[in-house]
Amino acid sequence: MNEDAKMGKRATKIFNLEGKAIGKISLPAVFKVSIRGDVIKRAVVALQSHRFQPQGRNPLAGKRRSVDSWGAGHGIARVPRIKGMGRRAGYVVGTVGGREAYPPVTEKTIVKRVPKKEMKLALRSAVAATASKETVASRGHITEYVPDFPLVVTDDIEKLKKTSEVKAALIKLGVWPDIFRVEESQKIRAGKGKMRGRRRRHAVGPLLVVAENGGIMKAARNVLGMDVVKLNNLNVELLAPGTHPGRLTVWSKPAFERLREFSGD
Repeated sequence: MNEDAKMGKRATKIFNLEGKAIGKISLPAVFKVSIRGDVIKRAVVALQSHRFQPQGRNPLAGKRRSVDSWGAGHGIARVPRIKGMGRRAGYVVGTVGGREAYPPVTEKTIVKRVPKKEMKLALRSAVAATASKETVASRGHITEYVPDFPLVVTDDIEKLKKTSEVKAALIKLGVWPDIFRVEESQKIRAGKGKMRGRRRRHAVGPLLVVAENGGIMKAARNVLGMDVVKLNNLNVELLAPGTHPGRLTVWSKPAFERLREFSGD
């Protein structure tokens, strides 16, 4: 259970785009769920497994050879030899040009499955982790300037149309230092990934959860490291990137109110 629940916290402040508290809202029961890192990790890995690409070998790989063993009496191993190529062996395992012993097959089950109840528990647990300042800070997020956890903002944030407006709001809410951390973390990827559309890599920034898209998704898409998602599309991987719970999350008031559906209260 996160520290706010242990302390008996029952409400959190609501902030406007100027970063000023204008009221309070009661915490949904989902924030009382224990933070289960093990369950969250299983759920995130299961979601990631759906993106794995099956791979396998051609059933005839290494077998397209006309081979025949010379038999005994030649002073050499009695492995099949490729006809017309002298002593060169083929077809069998362990020879140059031969077949692989146990090649990967496309029939292999690579999708990991998690029970529905466990997946729901993981989602609730990941939501609860966003209210724990210590858990959020342990992921590397800058939390010194964030006024409250969980951070709830009026529905005006859903209606922002420009990136400059998003930046101004995040600065007032104390979230922009975390965006700056993401910008400073950019590095050139090592290896051939540079040639495959993944030249740069960077840390993960804050997550904004909204009830409706009033223009915020387009306005915030140029903010490096930041994701905007509708509550209906919220999943464990967005809340716990890399299987680590506690992503710095900003909730719009309408989305926060609908969190009560997560626990049925």
